Amino acid sequence: QVQLVESGGGLVQAGDSLRLSCAASGRTFSAYAMGWFRQAPGKEREFVTTISRYGGSTRYADSVKGRFTISRDNAKNTVYLQMNSLKPEDTAIYYCAAGSATNIGTHSYEYTYWGQGTQVTVSS
Repeated sequence: QVQLVESGGGLVQAGDSLRLSCAASGRTFSAYAMGWFRQAPGKEREFVTTISRYGGSTRYADSVKGRFTISRDNAKNTVYLQMNSLKPEDTAIYYCAAGSATNIGTHSYEYTYWGQGTQVTVSS
């Protein structure tokens, strides 16, 4: 079992930056690929980015490529999402998720454990 707790969300203006954190507890953090997903009001949850167990591989949604950066610190059991040049369309609840070690997938069903989410609101 893995418990995930996101933090760092908030209300910002377009063009600003935010860094989200996701702290994990429970089983060995480095055993899992970690992903970030988001869900806007009235929309389905969508993939944002993912990172492999030791950070050697990452994947990004086209909509955030070049603006968002995922990283992890296995010593601190934490994954981060640095979000720059934020846009109003980035407004959503952001969730971190832990998936199997062999996978850095882009689908929510590929992730087993989920946090409760943190709200990010970007005003124009």
